[in-house]
Amino acid sequence: MFVGSSSVVSSNLQRNYSAMSNSDKTILMTGGAGYVGSHTVLEFLQLGYSVVVVDNFSNSSAESVVRVEQLTGRHVSTYHVDLVDKPCLQDVFQKHKVYCVVHFASLKAVGESCKRPFIYYKQNLIGLLNLVEVMRENGVRNLIFSSSATVYGPPKVLPLVETLETGGCTNPYGRTKFFIEHILQDICLAEGDWNIVILRYFNPVGAHESGEIGEDPQGVPYNLMPYIAQVAIGIRDYIHVVDLARGHLSAMQKIDEDCGLKIYNLGTGKGISVLEMTKAFETYTGTKIPYKIVGRREGDVAAMIADPGKANRELGWRTERGLKEMCESLWKWQSKNPQGYKTNK
Repeated sequence: MFVGSSSVVSSNLQRNYSAMSNSDKTILMTGGAGYVGSHTVLEFLQLGYSVVVVDNFSNSSAESVVRVEQLTGRHVSTYHVDLVDKPCLQDVFQKHKVYCVVHFASLKAVGESCKRPFIYYKQNLIGLLNLVEVMRENGVRNLIFSSSATVYGPPKVLPLVETLETGGCTNPYGRTKFFIEHILQDICLAEGDWNIVILRYFNPVGAHESGEIGEDPQGVPYNLMPYIAQVAIGIRDYIHVVDLARGHLSAMQKIDEDCGLKIYNLGTGKGISVLEMTKAFETYTGTKIPYKIVGRREGDVAAMIADPGKANRELGWRTERGLKEMCESLWKWQSKNPQGYKTNK
């Protein structure tokens, strides 16, 4: 049984999916306990898919999966596995007949990647190579990859379209995404039986409307919205995390069509400054946010705005939530969970 209005799937998705037809499909989500991952697990469960989560919990909490189970009334098989541990990953695949993998798992902090580049290359690249190898060994050829707008590097034109040249990344995190995209493209060229959808995220913010799941970074928070404390000059394309999660459902429909390789931007196409986002948060929550004007973080670029037209046309996907929903849902999550997933319920 689903809880609250969050269980009501958008009309576009209702037209395109049937929970009955999805019930025999098992989706393995690496990093499924993380911020975007947990919201995506919830959306897939609500549409009848079986979901398996693999996560090393280095920047996530198993509690997020427990809460997703409570929200949906569905069970999630969860494994504490690091992708660099190939034998353990192989064990998971042997226990489940996997239809498709959604690959979220990666180290993802731009600033941290500039200070610890080796661990980013090791974790993100070796993890991907192990995952693809195990998929091949088990006959799984469907993959949705969580990429990033950072692959575009400093933009020469805005908005950013998928046909623009990538590379010139300003940080090791972005370079790992860039390298992985090319690895996956080469695999598709060499082996024609793969279906791979690459989703380039812009700036996910907000939380599930229940306030039960949201972003809970372990250690130093490097993203804007978990703790608004510093304001840099720059423009971003902020997208509600639930809209982003539902983009993966649309990508799954494309996988079902034996799509080969596809690449899509997931953003709103609207730019807003970090300072404007801070002011919006104050307006919609009635809470004063302390901040100070500082320079951009190491590795950041000045402006990133998506052209989501291709995803609109080919996936039938559009964002449905604006700044109000982003700020209110984030505030609800933080108010209900001041210590994140460590908050006692």
